[in-house]
Amino acid sequence: MWSFYFYNMKKAFFNWSTGKDSAFALYKILEQKEYSIETLLTNVNKDYSRISMHGLREELLDKQVANIGLSVEKLYFPAQVTMDLYNETMKEKLSQFKDQGMEYSIFGDIFLEDLKSYRDQKLSEVELTGVYPLWQQDTKSLIREFLALGFKAITVCVNAKLLGEEFVGRVIDEDFINELPDNVDVCGENGEFHTFVFDGPIFTKPVDFEIGEKVLKSYTLNEDEDQNCHSNTSEKVKTYDTSFWYCDLK
Repeated sequence: MWSFYFYNMKKAFFNWSTGKDSAFALYKILEQKEYSIETLLTNVNKDYSRISMHGLREELLDKQVANIGLSVEKLYFPAQVTMDLYNETMKEKLSQFKDQGMEYSIFGDIFLEDLKSYRDQKLSEVELTGVYPLWQQDTKSLIREFLALGFKAITVCVNAKLLGEEFVGRVIDEDFINELPDNVDVCGENGEFHTFVFDGPIFTKPVDFEIGEKVLKSYTLNEDEDQNCHSNTSEKVKTYDTSFWYCDLK
């Protein structure tokens, strides 16, 4: 019975950001036993060997997925990537997955409608279907369930316009949640903060790491540049100054 059931699972790849929403969405998908996760997919800044937006070292991604027990495919982009290059590269990779028999692309998005529409539009071009196991769920309930299950995550990047240095390089717990300003979503769904998950029910063992220095970085995003803010996608944005606190993990 088990071999027959496994044979009929839907083949999918998972868009992996290294953060808590990805980890929780992956947990939910694995619990459902409806999809066969063939691989994870992660965007990497090839100029710095770090995960796009999160600023996480590539070697920590490798340790993380090894402790989860899944393979990962990486898409490498330059630090300054145009929207056309991003879309072209992503479409090529999606087409490869389609040729390998995958039909579904899974994301950890919760409530960003524009982002979901963008993803679904690009997936439809290669006849893939998006799956969103956390979609439109209450973020306060999600983060508390995440913690109750034993997941552990540390903030690696916070938006300096909304959060101070004291919020980066910090393990998410009840105190962290209670200290967030009212205008910050508890899951950071609007890009207020990004995390690295290092333990939980999807891991065979915790990921070892050391907390390094904290750095404030400011830069400008132009209309022709990509904003890789959520789980492996990009959006065209208006020009504005952006400032983030990063905590280096190694």
